[in-house]
Amino acid sequence: MKVSAPKRLVVGLVYDLRKDYLAAGFSEEQVAEFDAEETIAALEKAICAAGYVVERIGNGRELCRRLGSGDRWDLVFNIAEGVKGRSREAQVPALLEMFEIPYVFSDPLVCAVSLDKATAKRLVGAAGLPTARFCVIEHERDVAGVNLGFPLFAKPIAEGTGKGVDHRSRIMSQAQLRQVCRRLLRRYAQPVLVEEYLPGREFTTGILGTGRAARVLGTMEVIVKENAPTQDYSFEVKEHCERFVDYLPMKRDRLGREVENLALAAYRAMECRDAGRVDIRLDRRGQPVFMEINPLPGLNPGHSDLPMIAAQAGLTYEELIAAILRSALARRTKAHNGREKRA
Repeated sequence: MKVSAPKRLVVGLVYDLRKDYLAAGFSEEQVAEFDAEETIAALEKAICAAGYVVERIGNGRELCRRLGSGDRWDLVFNIAEGVKGRSREAQVPALLEMFEIPYVFSDPLVCAVSLDKATAKRLVGAAGLPTARFCVIEHERDVAGVNLGFPLFAKPIAEGTGKGVDHRSRIMSQAQLRQVCRRLLRRYAQPVLVEEYLPGREFTTGILGTGRAARVLGTMEVIVKENAPTQDYSFEVKEHCERFVDYLPMKRDRLGREVENLALAAYRAMECRDAGRVDIRLDRRGQPVFMEINPLPGLNPGHSDLPMIAAQAGLTYEELIAAILRSALARRTKAHNGREKRA
């Protein structure tokens, strides 16, 4: 008797394509977090190489349309950032949960609270992990009540890719703080995070897995070159990182262990899943301090931090994507078995 080959799982791919939004009239800054066609093509190729069938879906609105028409997938690989609101990264995961479709990366709660930088810092701090002292400016009048030590650093509370960060972000006086907060409040129409400036070295740690199975993939040191427009990791510096930044693998010494232990503890405290990145900076005493966490990391094979960390750790891009898929599929299998037991 002829035995048929097992059916290959269909993986839907959800993403925000940069060129589509530019064509719709968005600015270069507004689409900075969105993906180029080369990223989508590389991701599609890597998922196929792992043995799955890939079906491109498009952005969150297209996902809504497809779900409404009855389309379903065995798993969704979601890298859509969303367009508006501090919960925009949670929109696609929330839709998928409503339709009981398993997906890659963190759930809606994690995606929402991690994009809001103040909320993430509160949660990490509540877990007993170090983060810089901070406050949130919702109105210009709030500046008068800031009781933090200069220098300070200010940025929009729920943006990525360094949006709103430039040579003015490091603040040395109350008058400068008022000016910067006024500009950010008007431009980004959201609160401003103000925190005590961390003057030390900067690192970003890649993590794979979920819960107790989560492990550190590796860590890069981010070194802004002297010819950069600002010595902080700003929007312009990130957009032109090939010219302005050196990314060096971190040594596995005492400091390296401290940075990675903090990153992994923050990742677990925030209950991230499958993969993510944690940004760490040293304070004036040289101690690692949590800055931000990204549960929806960029996946451009040559430009994004997580694939660069993977390459430094000896993993190919295809191996990185396969590891992310395995983590998500293990969760899918567990949920499926749980439903069978209840039935």
